[in-house]
Amino acid sequence: MSGQPLGHAGDGGTWLPPFADAHVHLGLADPVAVRRGGIAVVHDLGWVPDVARTWPGRPDFPEVAFAGAFLTAPGGYPSDRSWAPPGSVAEVATPDDAVAAVDRQVAAGASFLKVTLHADAGPVLDDVTLTALVGHAHARGRDVVAHVEGRGMAARAVEAGVDRLAHAPFSERLPDDLLAAMARPRAVEHDPARGRERGNCRNEPDDDSNPVLGGAGGRTAGRSRTTWVSTLDIHGWGSPTAEQDVAIDNVRRFVALGGTVVYGTDLGNGPIPHGVDERELRALAAAGLDAPALLGALTREAAHPRAADGVDDLDDHVERPRRASLATWIPGDPPDPDDLDAVCAWLARAVVVDDPARAQRAPATPEDRP
Repeated sequence: MSGQPLGHAGDGGTWLPPFADAHVHLGLADPVAVRRGGIAVVHDLGWVPDVARTWPGRPDFPEVAFAGAFLTAPGGYPSDRSWAPPGSVAEVATPDDAVAAVDRQVAAGASFLKVTLHADAGPVLDDVTLTALVGHAHARGRDVVAHVEGRGMAARAVEAGVDRLAHAPFSERLPDDLLAAMARPRAVEHDPARGRERGNCRNEPDDDSNPVLGGAGGRTAGRSRTTWVSTLDIHGWGSPTAEQDVAIDNVRRFVALGGTVVYGTDLGNGPIPHGVDERELRALAAAGLDAPALLGALTREAAHPRAADGVDDLDDHVERPRRASLATWIPGDPPDPDDLDAVCAWLARAVVVDDPARAQRAPATPEDRP
């Protein structure tokens, strides 16, 4: 792999696609600092919907796609957490509750839904309610992201059709057959009437495209059935832990089977750096990702448009975001791609730049960030 370029070099540095963090809680972080730190796109995985809907389009923020409220069983995580403000948690007791909760988040502009299955912290949704929630989200053209914690929760999520795990599983070493089921490529077919790929593995009565995560009729080519968000650094924040060891082992085996892992940090949960987290990248490298895979994990989620508020037919009415004009600039010469320590340090120097085609001067160093 030596000598293969990681981006387009020029003007004293390298241009790359925009970087995305697929697991943040902006209500517990500084969005301006996130953008200054090199992250152009974020997925907010749980907050008060009426607050979250004010974030997209802010010129000083990253581009934001959000889930809205955490959907959980009555008394379930994180309803008892002091950091979860009123309105950030929607308790779901029945299938009818699940349908109504999904509809409320979609009406607020949510690009995907977030459900919590944290069996070690309280009750979780029963199988019938969880299946109803996932099925209705898919019918509304939204993928479902799940927080899974506790033995057996990852398997339950997959059985219910959850599209993405908010964390690389860390509660248990997952069996190979479950990893293989998650890593299996999504089945897709092309819909010539709408000029896009459409998932053929489930019913989609609304025929909507998912705006962000690539499922429920969205861009599915090249993705595994269940995508994982990495969030490896939250286990110890630089000091290795047993949970991180389990998570890295699961990621290593999942990726070897063809599974899709995207970069995410759970920003807001402990001392996670605002911007690109070099420790997260080093943990992913320890899990077997080479330099191109690290870059892919950082950039994969920046390619998808987000939903306009309250709009279901996203192909026809999507609000075109600013991210089409965003790029990543890294000053200086890129390292040898085989030197992963140097690659991680180099990627962590990223700067977000608007409209690179017309940029007169990119910041020369991270200290020059506005």
